[in-house]
Amino acid sequence: MDQEHLPDSILIVDFGSQVTQLIARRVREAGVYSEIAPFTMAEEAFHRMKPAGIILSGSPAGVPEDGSPRAPDILFEAGIPILGICYGQQVMSHQLGGEVRPGHETGEGGEFGRAYLTVTKECALFDGLWNVGERHEVWMSHGDKVTRFAEGFEIVATSDGAPFAVIADEARKFYGTQFHPEVVHTPDGGKLIANFVRHVCGLAGDWTMAAYRETKVREIREQVGDKRVICGLSGGVDSSVAAILIHEAIGDQLTCVFVDHGLLRLNEREQVETMFRDHYNIPLVTVDAEDMFMEGLTGVTDPEAKRKFIGKTFIDVFDAEARNVGGADFLAQGTLYPDVIESVSFTGGPSVTIKSHHNVGGLPERMNMSLVEPLRELFKDEVRELGRELGLPDMFVGRHPFPGPGLAIRIPGEVTKERCDILRKADAIYLDEIRRAGLYDAIWQAFAVLLPVKTVGVMGDARTYDSVCGLRAVTSTDGMTADVYPFDAAFLTGCATRIVNEVQGINRVVYDYTSKPPGTIEWE
Repeated sequence: MDQEHLPDSILIVDFGSQVTQLIARRVREAGVYSEIAPFTMAEEAFHRMKPAGIILSGSPAGVPEDGSPRAPDILFEAGIPILGICYGQQVMSHQLGGEVRPGHETGEGGEFGRAYLTVTKECALFDGLWNVGERHEVWMSHGDKVTRFAEGFEIVATSDGAPFAVIADEARKFYGTQFHPEVVHTPDGGKLIANFVRHVCGLAGDWTMAAYRETKVREIREQVGDKRVICGLSGGVDSSVAAILIHEAIGDQLTCVFVDHGLLRLNEREQVETMFRDHYNIPLVTVDAEDMFMEGLTGVTDPEAKRKFIGKTFIDVFDAEARNVGGADFLAQGTLYPDVIESVSFTGGPSVTIKSHHNVGGLPERMNMSLVEPLRELFKDEVRELGRELGLPDMFVGRHPFPGPGLAIRIPGEVTKERCDILRKADAIYLDEIRRAGLYDAIWQAFAVLLPVKTVGVMGDARTYDSVCGLRAVTSTDGMTADVYPFDAAFLTGCATRIVNEVQGINRVVYDYTSKPPGTIEWE
């Protein structure tokens, strides 16, 4: 968000924890805007955001290790509240003059999983929530521990494995928890974080989607002026909400381009054209580019190569259409916050980037266009909330996520028109069965995958040798982590029967039971 319009906010410094995004979610659930910055970019984010408070995340690293991450000193000198979580507590203690030692050196080992702490002293973090002498369940996950805290700090809660379970410097409003309040396994964790951002940092907790909508409309108008914007529609919720928000801001200065690349769900083109042309009366150009994409994907099997080809070709198509509609100065995209997080390594390098996204990271210089990304700060459920705020029907807002590269990343191996047609039919049957069972809204994302595996089967008296279809369904809050949806056997059997009977080219169906992590939601 532009600095001028940035709301009262919390900066979250990421040291590489797998659950850093949960901190951002808890802060936002408290009605306060937050952003995550890798520790390597924290100083820049601090100057840009001018936050009201800072939260330091956990980390897979250990403070005593050579080269382990540190927070910029300016954060501790800024005179604003800081909450350090796990590694964040340890690194804050170390940088302010305390001591952190590995668990094996103290002879006490680490502390992992459920633990119980005892409140030993009143603390602003605990106001209205925890009282002296009470025991409370928390979630620990640490090997190192603070063995000497920095000057000004005092212990306000202890546990069997963490004598410094919570420390506080009330004068500076610095707090450290050895446990993880951001995870659901700490029952009062969300309330503790809300206490920090609202009571300690003094923020009102009035960040809402209505306010976000108003701010973004103003920012879009200021950014675009009287120029033209071209927006690529994928048919999914993200690009559609982005387009409607931008249209509210600048009206017919926006032209939407829907690329039929042959990688869409069944009847998706017709649904998009009907909604945007008939319901919203937004200028829409449909480009039939199936042959171009299929030709370019011939022989391509590497997932990253697929994504990069599709992303590049999208840009090429947009570039051509921008010229066809009389030129455009801006390209609008439905980039979300998880896309941004997953596409940037917390160390600032490429080593732990999970996947590339064709809508993250800027544009080729030759396009001479700037990006408009009004959803870049939002998680998926927040985009749905914004869609409802904009008046989109629940049936559309609640649609499961669909990846930018479409069916290409649900067909491991080579992508062909024939394989896309087979997968489209199987996917439609699967989702139809889910809707009939009344389960669609209980599932974050469900889809079919066409595997590059053929198996022997028997249909009637004939031998078959056809493809395997994998089914995937997960529950999630924001797509950063996900659990498998626990269908009963009868439901899965019914899906398999319909798919095998109704889709020529598939003779076996399997169900994917992998959570995220260790897997991703999509197969590629």
